[in-house]
Amino acid sequence: MNTLILDAKQEQSYKVCSDIIRSGGLVAFPTETVYGLGANGFCENAVKKIFEAKGRPSDNPLILHVESIAQAEKLYRDIPQSFYKLAEVFWPAPLTIICKKASCVPDAVSGGLDTVAVRMPSDKHALRLIHESGVPIAAPSANLSGKPSPTRAEHVIQDMQGRIDAILCAGDCKYGVESTVISLVNLPTILRPGIITPHMISAVIGEVQISKSVFSPLHEGELAPSPGMKYKHYSPDAEVMAFSGNADEMRAKICSAYDMNCVNKMKCIILASAETAHLYGDRQLEIMGSAKAPESMCSSLFAAFRKYNEYDYILCETLADEELGLAYMNRLLRACGFLVL
Repeated sequence: MNTLILDAKQEQSYKVCSDIIRSGGLVAFPTETVYGLGANGFCENAVKKIFEAKGRPSDNPLILHVESIAQAEKLYRDIPQSFYKLAEVFWPAPLTIICKKASCVPDAVSGGLDTVAVRMPSDKHALRLIHESGVPIAAPSANLSGKPSPTRAEHVIQDMQGRIDAILCAGDCKYGVESTVISLVNLPTILRPGIITPHMISAVIGEVQISKSVFSPLHEGELAPSPGMKYKHYSPDAEVMAFSGNADEMRAKICSAYDMNCVNKMKCIILASAETAHLYGDRQLEIMGSAKAPESMCSSLFAAFRKYNEYDYILCETLADEELGLAYMNRLLRACGFLVL
């Protein structure tokens, strides 16, 4: 397949991409979180192409991207008031809301579940593509299944060129980590943490709980109600290792692992915060951002995984798993298979 590489600054690019979406093809496009791989959300055959292009298991549900609350309403049934409260406060934003699905939503979108995940992105390129396509766009991240999510157009080109019809390129994504996902079926529950934090959500709708699957894998045979829950995710070819403890404890563990692997001629990189970088001497490291501003580390994580994909080991510091640190830790835990040393 000949994949078109299109510039989001060019007016004609949106007509080309929207025509592809309406005709049942696949377009990778930027959002404020990561690049998405989009298809007509009402077309079962088009949605199935997403799974084929990514090598994604078909029971892993997708998110429908909309341009308005009114468009979202048509995709749900039995809509709770909490949906309107959240949408009116946060949308457009990196917040995905799960409710019972309407009959118009294909089973391929929901992974066979009776619910559907919907969000309204804030990225202007994504909103324009949805508007010009005239349909909700079903889209997971635009990467090969299990690999780090793409935060730059070149990441998408690496994974998807020759697999899809077009890539709409618009530079780096703002947040670099996928949307927060909350289910409003029964007690409001966060299934995937993101930039919209539990505290921000509870301030609008009251009590929310955090799913145990944020910190641990689902059990064998357990259905995944949200994207990014069931399978190992975000993993580069390098082995990702996570280390816990205070700054001195993490430093000791990471330095020991680094030195031991280097003696064995393994190539290692340390992913550290700005506050702890000085502790590692002349060992090779990448400063991810500030631990005091976890969103800065979130935005760097997937890009670092791709940058050091060919290394043997990526040695990572952990953060406190609360508020914005929760989003960072969720991705790191899935990348390292939930093993923290």
